[in-house]
Amino acid sequence: MRAKYKVMTNRTFTMIKPDATAKGHTGAILDQIIKAGFTIKAMKWTKLTAEKAGEFYAVHKERSFYGELVEFMSSGNIVAAILEKENAVADFRKLIGATNPAQAEEGTIRKKFASSVGENAVHGSDSDENAEIEGNFFFSNLERF
Repeated sequence: MRAKYKVMTNRTFTMIKPDATAKGHTGAILDQIIKAGFTIKAMKWTKLTAEKAGEFYAVHKERSFYGELVEFMSSGNIVAAILEKENAVADFRKLIGATNPAQAEEGTIRKKFASSVGENAVHGSDSDENAEIEGNFFFSNLERF
């Protein structure tokens, strides 16, 4: 019998959220991502409609913050990106820091650029599986390198 192994994709998905793009932090955040050793495999500047934001965050539909999250994520421009690096999901989660910027470690993206739990500057996939799902939501195979 063959052992089953979990395949690590070495890719993750991120969005620079409307609060960070509106404040002009996009370049500084991308610079920090690149300096941390990530390669950008796909990227686009876009704006989610409320319908698309609701679809993306459907996993949270039953939670109390869902409506506010959808409203916020459709309130302005975002930058969606697929990033590559060995151990991408875990390393990116460490780079962005805790959801609450007050609890994020010094030097993390959220410590530097987020203002609250709700306006926390960036999204980062929490698993290889979700990274693939989230990347597929935004990018076709022709848009990936």
